Amino acid sequence: QVQLVESGGGLVQAGASLRLSCAASGRTTSYVMGWFRRAPGKEREFVGGISRSGVNTYYADSMKGRFTISRDNAKNTVYLQINSLKPEDTADYYCAASDLGTHSGTVYYTQSPYNYWGQGTQVTVSS
Repeated sequence: QVQLVESGGGLVQAGASLRLSCAASGRTTSYVMGWFRRAPGKEREFVGGISRSGVNTYYADSMKGRFTISRDNAKNTVYLQINSLKPEDTADYYCAASDLGTHSGTVYYTQSPYNYWGQGTQVTVSS
């Protein structure tokens, strides 16, 4: 079982950039990793995912361009870089891990395969 701890959130102005981190208690090479977010009053939505190897990434259409996921398996850490932040990016951002399957190139883009979740880190973007 893996434990996930997100960090890096905060209050920023529109146009700024943030890099969120997700530190895992175990070896991240065992897991497909993903980022999700829940905006106030909305359902949790998929941001992007990254394969065990880090070679493959997949983003929700609305996230393409400003969001970048990366991972450093040596540090058991996954990152979410967000550029040109907008007020509508205000949300709690969650890191998730999936141990389903074994293929190094698989990326999951729905919530159900992810069976481990962090507590979230809050991002607030002021206009």
